[in-house]
Amino acid sequence: MPDFNIEQLNKSVSDGILAFGNAKNIEELKKAKTVYLSDKSLISESSKLIGVLPAEKRAEAGKVLGCLRTKILDEYNAAEVRLKNEALQNLLENEYVDISLPFDRRISGTRHPLSELIDTVSDFFTSLGWTIADGPELEAEWFNFDALNFAPDHPARAMQDTFYTTCPNLVLRTHTSPVQARAMLSQGVPIYIAVPGKVFRSDELDTTHTPVFHQIEGLAVDKGLNMTHLKGCLEIFAKAMFGQAAKTRIRPSYFPFTEPSGEIDVWFEAKKGGSGWIEWGGCGMVHPNVLRSVGVDPNIYTGFAFGIGLERTLNLRHGITDMHDLVEGDIRFAHQFIQGGINNRIDGDNNA
Repeated sequence: MPDFNIEQLNKSVSDGILAFGNAKNIEELKKAKTVYLSDKSLISESSKLIGVLPAEKRAEAGKVLGCLRTKILDEYNAAEVRLKNEALQNLLENEYVDISLPFDRRISGTRHPLSELIDTVSDFFTSLGWTIADGPELEAEWFNFDALNFAPDHPARAMQDTFYTTCPNLVLRTHTSPVQARAMLSQGVPIYIAVPGKVFRSDELDTTHTPVFHQIEGLAVDKGLNMTHLKGCLEIFAKAMFGQAAKTRIRPSYFPFTEPSGEIDVWFEAKKGGSGWIEWGGCGMVHPNVLRSVGVDPNIYTGFAFGIGLERTLNLRHGITDMHDLVEGDIRFAHQFIQGGINNRIDGDNNA
């Protein structure tokens, strides 16, 4: 270890300031910093000696060392700023784009409009204060059916409706509703969630069906919820999807997991063929048996749920009549939605 020598320290600091000033780039500056400011530099080694100096010399030595350290650090920082600015200036001068050159205006690719719609719907429910939830696509039969009050002989369990796997009691989920049970078990109640996701059913691909499609599931469980809250939620969701003139109505129906249950119809001006009503999805008040299956007391809490097909929503918004267009991956189809068309109606514009 070197002696505490003020003359040597002054010379080291002067040499360091000169090296920092002569550095031509950041790499050279870093090398100089290693010599004059690293843990093994003279100024760092000298600071370790202050503690072993006689008591009467420590204060003076510390003061001198502090001044020299501040001086050399200030010079290093100034050199670093200078070199970074020079590097940025060189970058701006050498890596410019000549906007007068011709270029190919053809767009090589874009996001699928369904992906854009899923983001738009998720943003809508997030704006309401709801949480976006998710669950596995390979699902336990208990979550997919039993927890949702499906009887053992319910037709939806049949092979012609459900994809079963070679693993016992595992299926490809037929709806996003299993996330209801998973979320209530993990998060408890009250709960407000929206669940966009992929589902699977044994359908042939044709103009109106596909074996793989997407749903948005909505679930709200709290004290005092009723059909009025469900109706209000669907009303503002429909306006977000189809414009401020859109309206909804609920027709009585049957689902095992809701009671009472209903089909959701939506009326909007830009419907293909002219304004009018068209079926949009299913909904209802959460069945007491579903609440009991996850340990929630239906005498204290009530809830509502709804499920809406996202492909159906996309098709209605834009007059798409063939499901093949959504699944075949033709880039010309996706390009139709680049100029903001997929998001126009979320702002109440019915001219998309």
